Amino acid sequence: MTENKWAIIIGSIVLLAFFLPFTLLTNIEKWYGSFFVWIVLALIVVICNITMTKNWGKYK
Repeated sequence: MTENKWAIIIGSIVLLAFFLPFTLLTNIEKWYGSFFVWIVLALIVVICNITMTKNWGKYK
């Protein structure tokens, strides 16, 4: 995948981190509902970054 596609994927995940707690999770009154979503989304972004940079520097 190209860097632009990774940027779109990661940008979409960041937007989800803003919108999910205030739309789908509004009826959850516990504070840890949003934190769980943010942790899961952060792990997905970390995995995307690892996948994106695993071959970095191998091709010259």
